[in-house]
Amino acid sequence: MENSLLTIYTNKRCSARQITGQSVVCVCNVTYCDEFTRETPAQGKFVRYTSSQSGYRFHKMVGDLQFDNEEGSCGYSLTLDPSTVFQTIEGFGGSTSDAAGINWRSLSDAALQQKLIDAYYAETGLQYNMVRVPIGGTDFSTHPYAYNELPKDDAHLTNFSLAYEDFTYKIPMIKAIQAAASTPVHIVATTWSPPPWMKSNGQFSGFSRLKPEYYQTYAEYHKKFLEKYAAEGIPIWGITTTNEPMNGIFNLASFNTLGWSPAEMGNWIVNNLGPTIRNSTFKDVKIIALDDQRITIPFWFNSMIKKHPQALNYIDGVGVHYYTDMFVPASVLAYIYDAHPDKFILATEACEGSQPWTREKVVLGSWDRAKNYILDIIGDLNHNVIGWIDWNLCLNSQGGPNWVENYVDSPIIVYPEKNEFIKQPMYYGLGHFSKFIPRGSRRIKVTEKKPLLSFSVENVAFVTPNNTVVVVLYNGGKAKSICIKLGQKKALVFLESKSVVTVEFPLEQCSS
Repeated sequence: MENSLLTIYTNKRCSARQITGQSVVCVCNVTYCDEFTRETPAQGKFVRYTSSQSGYRFHKMVGDLQFDNEEGSCGYSLTLDPSTVFQTIEGFGGSTSDAAGINWRSLSDAALQQKLIDAYYAETGLQYNMVRVPIGGTDFSTHPYAYNELPKDDAHLTNFSLAYEDFTYKIPMIKAIQAAASTPVHIVATTWSPPPWMKSNGQFSGFSRLKPEYYQTYAEYHKKFLEKYAAEGIPIWGITTTNEPMNGIFNLASFNTLGWSPAEMGNWIVNNLGPTIRNSTFKDVKIIALDDQRITIPFWFNSMIKKHPQALNYIDGVGVHYYTDMFVPASVLAYIYDAHPDKFILATEACEGSQPWTREKVVLGSWDRAKNYILDIIGDLNHNVIGWIDWNLCLNSQGGPNWVENYVDSPIIVYPEKNEFIKQPMYYGLGHFSKFIPRGSRRIKVTEKKPLLSFSVENVAFVTPNNTVVVVLYNGGKAKSICIKLGQKKALVFLESKSVVTVEFPLEQCSS
């Protein structure tokens, strides 16, 4: 089957560097950086893209579609049903933390800085179309900070102004992203901690609650941020209701936090944040609740809605994080989409290397970390998640900077001393979704047929606004061939061992 496909070398191929005991990384410098373009599938053809542990990176091949009949049928098949559709995709992206901006700016050559932005957002890159930006500081800053820290107890926020980090790192990075992207970039903004004077413990981290006398002040804090960024030409698509509220309840993190009980959060949304945003010029900004781990959905989110059902009048969606996904299946998301089908679910933060038992925070060339991302995204998308936003767009070789030394991995690692950056396998894993599943795509039904005792190929499929069908697959076992069937046509697809494969073919041709 492999010989019946035609390899297409229209891309600038990966400048591969083999990492001992791992897969390859792709090196970018001033003179060279790999690029790849989506090949529009011609009538009667399909296009297959492969990235693998063995070293393929978006290896592009074109094959012929065949009529689906009994002769030559595959033992393993996936049948697509475009008449059964589910959620509509909003997009994919990463986060412009201070650390990301610092590392981006550490590249001394402006052309190389542009290559990093293009690698994510340009048509020659992953074609991301979302960004998450912190409101104030996070652990991935050089120090803890918020807006209007002084004067203390300033309920009217008379000194609210953006920080040095906004003007030096976040805003320039977002503007470069906006210029590189071919579609509108939707931005989600999140507060980790307000100024300490608003909090019960007077600190950036630790056990805390928002003082009740500052409930309305904290709502205005968000509105003022929207105003300041709008004045810089950066419209915000959505805000979340504070990053990981459980951290401040149980003192789970040493970095910037604010604790919210379900009842407190519901009260604040109903009486402060919701009316403040909906009665302002930012009334169309999405309000995204929770912004915490899957594990908190059954008791925390449901408890909030039970106590304050009117919060549903203001909430547009729910944000979920990645860090307990290895213990909590994606099926828990049904607590949201079954009970509240009008509310979207958005994955708002993820990274590898964050677990306390992980000794190596940055592992160059790790295919296992790419696999974790890929399987998580497939699971999320198959449970009605509308998009997936990664954490730091880039970090240094230590996995920072981070003011509490909470170092983690990133799809792009920057080496300013060499004036280069490298693309991890995670980068390519993300691209198999973001590049081919544009905003407006609809997930469709997939039916699997496989031989007895055969391992499943993880999969998710979409019909796109380009009038194509896209299927993303992960094969964690031995190399195998499968059929992807749509109407009267089928694509015979070869899957490398330990590979992620995206297949795209024309909808009308396959359906006729």
